[in-house]
Amino acid sequence: MIVGHPQIEDSSTQQFLKKAADLSEVTWHPVNTFNVEVAKDQALIQQTDRLVLQFPLYWYSAPAVLKNWIDQVLTRHFAYPDAMGSLVGKELGIAVSLGSPARNFVAGAGENFSLSQIMIPFQALAHKLQMTYLPTFVIDQFGYQSDEMKAKLLINYQRYLTQPRLGHFDDQTDWLVNKLSELIATVPEDKKQQLTLILDQIKNDQSTLEDLQMNLKMIQDTEE
Repeated sequence: MIVGHPQIEDSSTQQFLKKAADLSEVTWHPVNTFNVEVAKDQALIQQTDRLVLQFPLYWYSAPAVLKNWIDQVLTRHFAYPDAMGSLVGKELGIAVSLGSPARNFVAGAGENFSLSQIMIPFQALAHKLQMTYLPTFVIDQFGYQSDEMKAKLLINYQRYLTQPRLGHFDDQTDWLVNKLSELIATVPEDKKQQLTLILDQIKNDQSTLEDLQMNLKMIQDTEE
C-alpha cells in the first residue's frame, strides 16, 4: 500500500482504511511529503506481489506527493523491463477516494468521464512495466456512508488487498470462508457459535452453487 495524501492524519477516510489494512499480509506505506527514501522504497516494493496506489482524487489525478513518489522511485533503471524490470509480473491496483458521487463519473453525467478513463495513465504505467492492471477500487464519498455501507467497504477493501484473484466469485467465497474461519478461532464461545452457523450456511450455499454450475455444464455439453 503506497498511500499518497498530503494530510493523512487528518483524513477520516485514510484513517479508516489504515485500520482496515491492518493485516499480516499488508504493508501500509504513507507518502505525505516530498522527501523520498528511494532505495528503501524500491526494496519495499520489490518484496510485494500486489502494489496498490491509494489516494484521493485531486483534479482528476493523484496528489502531487504521490506523483513525486512515482517519479522518484520508478526510475528507468529500476522499473523498465529492459533494465532491472523490478515490477514485471506484479499486480498494480488503484484505490481512489472521491469527493463527488461515483455516479457522476460516467459519460453524460456531471463529470462526463468514467473513472476508467481518468485512470488510463496508471493503466499505461502498468502496461509499460509489464504489470497486471487490476480494476480500480472506489471509495465513494466516505463521509456520507452509513455504518452498514462502511462495514461492506471494509470487507471489500480487505478483499481487494489480499484476495488472490479478483473478479472471481469462487475466490471471493473462499476468501470469506478463510477469514471467517480465522475469526472464529479468536472470539468468545457465544460469538463462536453464531459465526459458525454463518460459516456453515456460506459453505452450504457454495456447495449448492457448485452443483447448479455442474448441472448447467452437463446440459450445455448435451446440447452441443
